[in-house]
Amino acid sequence: MRAVRYHEYGGVETLVVEEAPEPRPGPGEIRIRVTAAGVNPVDWKVRSGAAREILPVDLPAIPGRDAVGVVDETGEGVRGVSVGDRVFGLGGVTGATAELAVLSAWAHAPAEWSDEEAAGAALASVTALGGLRALGPLQGRTLLVEGAAGGVGGAAVEIAVAGGATVIGTASERNHAFLTSLGAVPTTYGSGLAERVAALAPGGVDLALDTAASGSLADLVAIVGDPARVATVADHANAHRLGVHLANAENDPALLAEAAELGRQGRYTPRVERTYPLEQLARAHTYGELGHTRGKIVVRV
Repeated sequence: MRAVRYHEYGGVETLVVEEAPEPRPGPGEIRIRVTAAGVNPVDWKVRSGAAREILPVDLPAIPGRDAVGVVDETGEGVRGVSVGDRVFGLGGVTGATAELAVLSAWAHAPAEWSDEEAAGAALASVTALGGLRALGPLQGRTLLVEGAAGGVGGAAVEIAVAGGATVIGTASERNHAFLTSLGAVPTTYGSGLAERVAALAPGGVDLALDTAASGSLADLVAIVGDPARVATVADHANAHRLGVHLANAENDPALLAEAAELGRQGRYTPRVERTYPLEQLARAHTYGELGHTRGKIVVRV
C-alpha cells in the first residue's frame, strides 16, 4: 500500500511517500480503506521526537491518528459494523496517513459529513467531549473556551452550544466571524481577558475550557473562581499545579457515536480549513506547525 512514512525523527523533510506493509486488524479492531485522514498537532510532536518520552513509536512510522474510510476487514470479536460500511475513528498514535489503516475506536460516519469533514472529526471531537464532560452539565451555563478557533476549540464550541450552553470563545480578530458562525460570542485572548469577558457576561462565567495551552490557565481559574470548574486538554504542565481537570483524548467509541449523532442532527460539523493530497503531507505539517489553523487540516488519500 502507499503511505507516508518517516524513518527517523526530525523535520518535514523526513516524510516520504513509499510502499509500506499492509496492516492487519487485531481482536476488536477494524481495517479501513482510507479516503481522508486528519492532521493534528500530535503528528508533528511525535514525528519531531519532541514527544518520544511519553509517546514513543517504532520507526519507520506512518503519521496520523484519525481517518475516515470504508471497512474492508474486521478483527475477531468485532460487532455492529460490516465490510463496506463508511466509518470514522481513531487508531494508534500513528498509522492513519496511508491507503489502509487500523482503527480501535470508530463510529458510522454521518451522511451529512463529507469525507474531509469526517476525517477532521474523530480526534477533535473526543478531545472536546472529554474536556466538556469533566465540567459537568452545560444546559443554561456560560462557558469560556480558550483557543476556540482551532480544531478542538471549534468542536467544543459547537458541541457546547448544542448542549445548551452560552459560549464565549477567544481567538484572534481575524477569526471572530468564524466563531460567530459556530455559535460563540467572540473576544480576543491575552491581556485584559477578564475585563472583556466581564463585559460580555455580566452575570459571570460558570465554566472554562482551555484548548490552547497559551499560558492563560491561571487567568481562567481567576475568571471562573474555582479550579474545579476549569478543564484543559492542552496544558499538562500547569493542570495539576492549579488543580484543574486535565482531559486526555480517549479512543472511546461512545464519544465518537455522540459526535456522529450531533452531525446527523446538523448540530456539529467539523470545519476544515485546508485539504492536501497525500503526496503533500509535508506541506500540511508545515502549515499546521505555524499554529494559525482555523478548524482542521485534512489529507486526501
